[in-house]
Amino acid sequence: MAKLYANENFPLPVVEELRRFGHDVVTVQETGKAEQRTPDEDVLLLAIADDRAVLTLNRKHFIRFHGEQPNHAGIIVCTVDPNFNRQAASIQAAMEATPVLSGQLIRINRPSS
Repeated sequence: MAKLYANENFPLPVVEELRRFGHDVVTVQETGKAEQRTPDEDVLLLAIADDRAVLTLNRKHFIRFHGEQPNHAGIIVCTVDPNFNRQAASIQAAMEATPVLSGQLIRINRPSS
């Protein structure tokens, strides 16, 4: 299963569902970095240091970081989806379709209504 690092604003219910799928997910809050205004660049570096793919809703910055720093364990950028189970299932399906996350940028978009 995947090792993931959830950015500070990433929904905890999605994290919990990904854990039920068997993934090793650590949140910024669990690392003691919450509410410290940790720059996104540093979030990526922390994830790289721990060999974890980043889970984030901050699409703009992390898509740019992927181009600037392609040597990462993976970046999964998501749109906001209030259906947390659906979002977790979409992330799970995308990871199953991408056997090697390292260096990959995965985009998870909320289905249109």
